[in-house]
Amino acid sequence: MYKQAAQAYQKTSQVAVSPRELEATLLMKAAARLQLIKDEWDTSSFAERDDALTYNRKLWTILVTSATSDQSPLPLEIKNNLASLGVFVFKHTMAIIVDPQPEKLTTLISINRNIAEGLRVRPE
Repeated sequence: MYKQAAQAYQKTSQVAVSPRELEATLLMKAAARLQLIKDEWDTSSFAERDDALTYNRKLWTILVTSATSDQSPLPLEIKNNLASLGVFVFKHTMAIIVDPQPEKLTTLISINRNIAEGLRVRPE
């Protein structure tokens, strides 16, 4: 009985999250994964690094595709800015793969955190 109640609450709480909050949460999750890799660079494996970068790249692929679609209500200028930022994220990710250095992760971490913070600001 308790398990059913917990599952029902979990489903309700998932539905109640706004798309902006979900995007912010996912960006923060990606930033946290990248930060962990940066902090533990010397002991992390290639697979762990690749997983964190792949997760971030896939997230950005979804964000950019969604934001720039014809169905997106975002203004054209914001769509273009997000598309440009997405291209930068993809190029920077490739630069990390080609020449792996932990300090290069700082840029991706910062972008994710800043965009997440912006998504969490309530429009007036």
